[in-house]
Amino acid sequence: MSAARRIIPLLDRVLVRRVKPEQRTASGIYLPEKSVEALQEGHVIAVGKGGLNKDGNVVPVTLKEGDRVVLPQFGGSTVKVNKEELLLLRENEILAKVEE
Repeated sequence: MSAARRIIPLLDRVLVRRVKPEQRTASGIYLPEKSVEALQEGHVIAVGKGGLNKDGNVVPVTLKEGDRVVLPQFGGSTVKVNKEELLLLRENEILAKVEE
């Protein structure tokens, strides 16, 4: 995670770590990798300062580090940091924020 802190998104981009699906059931049965679907949720690792509007003013990003978000099925750019795949997306590509 320390290496992920070195990646600072620019403008309205957000760095997200995908939530990993459970590898076994509640009763302890291990699931094969092919039967486990990738979840469309993630945790925000870092955010940019915000995008620019027509007048050149900075519009701050509404998400913050630690937020849980719903991701689109496709989109974003994959970034590898220490053998871990993270997603770099624009804030407007993120579908929703999950409140607990």
